[in-house]
Amino acid sequence: MFLNLNHYKLDVYQSARELRIECYKILAEIPNHEKFNIIDQIRRASTSVVLNITEGCSRRSELERKRYFEIARGSVIELDSCFDIVIDCNYIKREELRKIENLIKTTFILLSKMLKRE
Repeated sequence: MFLNLNHYKLDVYQSARELRIECYKILAEIPNHEKFNIIDQIRRASTSVVLNITEGCSRRSELERKRYFEIARGSVIELDSCFDIVIDCNYIKREELRKIENLIKTTFILLSKMLKRE
């Protein structure tokens, strides 16, 4: 943001940021007794995606970049599983998660492409 670095313009970074924002919005709909479990997990994983993309983009070594992108992709997969739990527990209906579903898929695909490209 303040540094005006190139990764801010990447589709994968934009998708990850939007995913994090949507995750944060949906957290209010999950029961408060899940605060120290699924809520915190979603918060951490969605933030991890953004931060690992950012750090990966700052690395000079292809091997290091790939490692951070792999971690980011792992966090996307973690979010997918978190929302499985949310749906299984009937906290939120799947239909209400379409935007997050699309962002998870898009971010996963874009990260996968970055890993192949490197």
